[in-house]
Amino acid sequence: MTEDKKSIVELKLAEMGLRLPPALPARGSYEPWSVARGLLLVSGQGPFRDGAFVHNGVIGRDISVAQGYEAAQIAALNLIAQVKAACDGDLGRVVRAVKLLGFVRSVEHFTEHPAVIDGASDLLLKVFGTCGKHSRSAVGVASLPFGICVEIEAIFEISGRPVG
Repeated sequence: MTEDKKSIVELKLAEMGLRLPPALPARGSYEPWSVARGLLLVSGQGPFRDGAFVHNGVIGRDISVAQGYEAAQIAALNLIAQVKAACDGDLGRVVRAVKLLGFVRSVEHFTEHPAVIDGASDLLLKVFGTCGKHSRSAVGVASLPFGICVEIEAIFEISGRPVG
């Protein structure tokens, strides 16, 4: 992909009024992503925007489901940024999203985890189209790093050349 030509994914994001942030470095002893046999495994991403984590707290106590949905969408933007970095800037190498795993920091009796993680799933579907369809798990947890309310990780199938 040349620098003066944006990918279809980035054009769709721009149409939605969203921008792809730079890929964040790892904050510990791990890699932000790894590739094995055509699968790209992206480490957990949180709602990091403009230099800080947003929507910190517990969903169902400090944060609404709608705010959690937005946090999951922001985390998905960071996820896509990692995919772009892993694909040497060429999001056209994404064949499809395979699996999304979403962690939701919530109160004990909270049951709307899928509605929160829909923020990430909906974004993947909007920007990747049918290639964004994926299997998914959404689970509740007592805590997450840095006090964030949502963390997502994903597996993508990628090719060695642009697709489509």
